[in-house]
Amino acid sequence: MARYTGPSTKIARKFGEPIFGPDRSFEKKNYPPGQHGLAKKRKKTSEYGIQLKEKQKVKYTYGLLERQFRNLYEKAAKMKGKTGENLILLLESRLDNLVYRMGIAPTRAAARQLVSHCHIVLNGDTMNIPSTIVKPGDVIGVRERSKSLEVVQESLAASANKYSWLEWDSASLSGKFLSLPERTEIPETINEQLIVELYSK
Repeated sequence: MARYTGPSTKIARKFGEPIFGPDRSFEKKNYPPGQHGLAKKRKKTSEYGIQLKEKQKVKYTYGLLERQFRNLYEKAAKMKGKTGENLILLLESRLDNLVYRMGIAPTRAAARQLVSHCHIVLNGDTMNIPSTIVKPGDVIGVRERSKSLEVVQESLAASANKYSWLEWDSASLSGKFLSLPERTEIPETINEQLIVELYSK
């Protein structure tokens, strides 16, 4: 499956946030990349530019390509409620995102790799499609033969993230997706209304 494989720190610096997860290089240089990254006077960004930047930030944060993101947006637009909030909830319901949220993987990119390589099970069945939309009540776990993987063990040991919409069982290395999160519970700084405005043009 195609995915972004370029320099993550450079992209994170562009948005001014460590969108790919903890990044020591970003902490050292948390200003825009390029020769004039520290310059105070910067060209004013247009309304379209601001909207486009927000969309790009969310795409990179959740690891989607343009077509995937557009398809998910169109699905969100057909659902009841606010399109922007629906989009965020769909992104949060992706299997790779939930593997990351549960602490099984240190980053969403690592979570996608675990899913793609058949290390993750969904409701007892091996799953290799990171974009699978998980439903409340579904159970995500680590495949039996994959429980000793170093990346899994290290990630779980370092994970301190606890979310009210997830339930984790450390004995079985599995977690339950209890419910869709409230918009206010999602920690990422996202202004989804800018994305709605962009696609509404």
